Amino acid sequence: MFLSCGSSKGHALIDRELYLPKAWTGDRERCDAVSVPPERAFLTKPQLAQLMIERAIAADVPFSWVVGDEVYGNDRRLRVWLEQQERPHVLAVRATEQLWALVAGQGPVPVPAKDLATAAPADGWQRLSAGAGSKGERVYDWARWRLCRLQEAPWDHWLLVRRKLARPEELKYYVVFGPADTSLQTLAQVAGQRWRIEECFEAAKQEVGLADYEVRSWHGWYRHITLSMLALAFLAVMRVKINAEKGAPDLMHFFQLLSVCRRSAGSSPASN
Repeated sequence: MFLSCGSSKGHALIDRELYLPKAWTGDRERCDAVSVPPERAFLTKPQLAQLMIERAIAADVPFSWVVGDEVYGNDRRLRVWLEQQERPHVLAVRATEQLWALVAGQGPVPVPAKDLATAAPADGWQRLSAGAGSKGERVYDWARWRLCRLQEAPWDHWLLVRRKLARPEELKYYVVFGPADTSLQTLAQVAGQRWRIEECFEAAKQEVGLADYEVRSWHGWYRHITLSMLALAFLAVMRVKINAEKGAPDLMHFFQLLSVCRRSAGSSPASN
């Protein structure tokens, strides 16, 4: 599992954790054979994500949004923890995720995301770009519905939905916590920035050997992955400096994002 940090100037992997299933953590002899620390108990992927985000906060890493896929968005404890830290986030959720909404004649009730999205959105559907991709702007239809939570100023909660233009039946759902005055356009752009972690994987595997390891120990894995991440971060900084020296436009800071991903280093990046 990895944590990346990105902005309009660049992006890199900044933290990592090796997920061990219960079949491993419940077998102490097996763990001892590969030097897994004795204090390492089973942790879910959302728990590991929270651990990495906690370290980023402790290290004063500047970021304004947290993004992640359904593994993290479907974990309510992680969402509540981020709210308690007052950390805005856009996290993908499954269509069946139960969300609290105000329903006429019923009051606040839990409603599946896919059912909530059948009502008319307050702002209507808007055609917005989620950011530039390899083939140009990634344009989708976007809408949001306010969720019924114990909001306190200046925060609010929404269900954000992305709809494909060519296949409008294909919807993507996100739970959002953020400043109450956040525009739909901003949310679309934040949601679209999760592709940065996929670019990190592609670059790390091609340029710094992230997936080229044959280790058989806890320490060996962490050493290889950490050195690869350090090399990738060095290249990211050098690219920024070289572009500045060449007179490339100095992109204004737009978003600082932390993105969590469960993808293993050896797997292929997912297409958008």
